[in-house]
Amino acid sequence: MLEEERAANGALERALTVFLAGAECPFTCSFCDLWRGTLDGPTPAGALPLQLSRVLESLSGRVPDRLKLYNASNFFDRQAVPREDVPRLAELAAPFAAVTVESHANTIGPLTLEFATLLSGRLEVAIGLETIHPVAAEHLNKRLDLTRFDRAAAFLAAHNIDLRVFVLLGAPYVPADESIEWVVRTARYAAERGASRIAIIPVRGGNGEIERLKALGDFVPPTLTQLETALERCLSLTPATVSADLWDVERLPACSACRAPRVARLKRLNLTGSLEPAVTCSQCG
Repeated sequence: MLEEERAANGALERALTVFLAGAECPFTCSFCDLWRGTLDGPTPAGALPLQLSRVLESLSGRVPDRLKLYNASNFFDRQAVPREDVPRLAELAAPFAAVTVESHANTIGPLTLEFATLLSGRLEVAIGLETIHPVAAEHLNKRLDLTRFDRAAAFLAAHNIDLRVFVLLGAPYVPADESIEWVVRTARYAAERGASRIAIIPVRGGNGEIERLKALGDFVPPTLTQLETALERCLSLTPATVSADLWDVERLPACSACRAPRVARLKRLNLTGSLEPAVTCSQCG
C-alpha cells in the first residue's frame, strides 16, 4: 500500500506499507483480528525477505521515503522474524530513509538495537499502547503494564529510535460515553513519553471475541463522528503527529448522508494536522 502521511516535522512523506505473512503473535489481545493473516507455526527462514523483495521489484518511479514492515506480530520475536533473515531485510530496506516495524513493548531491547545498527535509514518502532483506562487495560489480554511501556519508550529514546504508538477508540470495557476522553488521555500519555506519531485506531469487530464482548455489553462499536472528535481533540498534542487510522473506515456506524464528506475531512486532517470547519448535516445534526 502506497500512501502519504504527515511526518513529525509536519512535512508529507510517501510511505510504502508491506504486509508480511509470518508467525502468529503470542499475545492474544481480545480486540485483535490480525491473526487471520498469519501462519500456524514459526515463520520459515527466507520467507519474509522473499515477500519483501517481490514487492520492491514491482515498484516503479521514485522510491518512497518510508518503508513500513507490518507482519501482524512482533518484529523482534524470533519466531516471527528469524534471526538469519534480519540482515537481508535491512539490506532490502537500504533505499529508504526510514523504516517502521511493529512490536510489543515486551520485545524491545538488544534485538531492536541490532536491527537499527544494520539499517542505513532511521528506525521507528510502532507499539500498541491501546488505552490507559485501568479496567480495560487489565482485561484486554495485552499483558502490558504502563511501567513496561515506559521502559520501552525510554529505551528507544535513549538510542535515538523513533516511537509510533497505536491508541484504540472504542476499546472493550471502556464506557462508550467515556471513549473519546480515554483516547485523548492515552494519546497524551504517549506523547509525554516521546511518541512522535500516534495513530487512533477504531476497534473493529469480526474476530469472534469482540462479538462476545458486545453481547455482554462490554463493547460498543465506535462511530465515525467519535473518530472525528477524538482526532480533533488530539491534534494539539504537539510535537507528536496524530492521525486517524482509516483502514475499514466504511465499517464505522455513520449517517449515510454525511459519511463521505466526513471521511474526506478526516483524510485532510491527517495530512495537514490543522483544524477546519466541521461537516454540517441536516439529517443527523
